[in-house]
Amino acid sequence: MKLHLHTSEQQYQINGVDSDAVIINRQRYAQPVIVSEQALSTDWFQGAWETLDAQQLAAILDFSPEVVLLGTGDKQRFIHPRHTQAFLSAHIAVECMTTAAACRTFNILTAEGRKVVAALLLESHLAESE
Repeated sequence: MKLHLHTSEQQYQINGVDSDAVIINRQRYAQPVIVSEQALSTDWFQGAWETLDAQQLAAILDFSPEVVLLGTGDKQRFIHPRHTQAFLSAHIAVECMTTAAACRTFNILTAEGRKVVAALLLESHLAESE
């Protein structure tokens, strides 16, 4: 089997996650983040899951994604269908999954060259806010 060196211009890669933090490029972030392969925002969401609204979700659009992975903590939660429809109307796929699954999927899709954005919430952050 031939192996080929794959070089990537990817700036951000997720190295790990637990309920307290996500590790991106070996740096620990203990707050919700939005990450694409070229950009990172730590100033995104504050509050309980139930307070996540259209304005906060619209911040994801600034990253110009074709796919959005919404990491919802340790439990899979779903955004309201009207929010899902807003993404779909903009021709953006959106998937809600646990934060750990979103991190794994982010790395796979960015390695494939997809324009993916992961908006990651942490269970510890959500628990404090509820």
